Amino acid sequence: MRRMGKYTAHVAVLASAVGISLAAWGATALVGEDERAAPAAGGAAAPKLPAQRAGGADKPARPTIRVPEGIAHAAEAGGRAVNITIDDGPDPRWTPKMLDILKEHDVKAVFCMIGPQAQRHPDLVKRVVAEGHRLCDHTMTHDTTMDRKSVAYQKQQILDARKLIEEAAGGAEVQYYRAPGGAFTPDSRKVAAAAGMRPLGWNVDTKDFERPGAAAIVATVKDELSNGPTILFHDGGGDRSQSVAALREVLPWLKGQGRTFGFPVRTAPDTP
Repeated sequence: MRRMGKYTAHVAVLASAVGISLAAWGATALVGEDERAAPAAGGAAAPKLPAQRAGGADKPARPTIRVPEGIAHAAEAGGRAVNITIDDGPDPRWTPKMLDILKEHDVKAVFCMIGPQAQRHPDLVKRVVAEGHRLCDHTMTHDTTMDRKSVAYQKQQILDARKLIEEAAGGAEVQYYRAPGGAFTPDSRKVAAAAGMRPLGWNVDTKDFERPGAAAIVATVKDELSNGPTILFHDGGGDRSQSVAALREVLPWLKGQGRTFGFPVRTAPDTP
């Protein structure tokens, strides 16, 4: 082999050092790049890593928050506060209208989303988060009979939906879980709570999904508000023009009754 001159040898050593440095940088970058450390739909949890990427930017991993398994109905703020909750979206026609009304009245709500719907409309999910509302997992397929299905099926419905919603939101946390049609089970509540999502019920079912007319929806709110503070509306699953009209009337009426607005309890025990 021909001997290298002094200059050639110097270049070779420098190139070798750069190569080692780049290799070390690549290993560090790979360690920092992680996926969500959430349980797969029937498997063990992935190892937790110090950071996760959302929307192209590093952010701290989700803190571990212990939430009760009991179904929440009460308002965090207590007193005369009410909670507006909106199910089955996001829907490109109705969700923006509801967001506009909420913004007009400076009211925050909880949006209980279907996983694939969130995946189809990430712009709406991001708008919900940007405007200060909270996210809720409403499963993958809105199966109202899931309380009669296996635990593995319930887990898949809940955790797969959470994953899609949080991805659509750019990493924002899903804070609640609402079973379709109220089909909770002890197992589904346990799965949700272990994932940091408080099981969420309701006190006032407006029955707006039946499309009884905006006046009837408003009347239901007025008649049943004494049941408790959490009110159920829908922005998905069909024509929600009546729901939009009713929400536009209900919010100023509630304010006229001296009601304030907030979110359902998450980490505190529920108090009827």
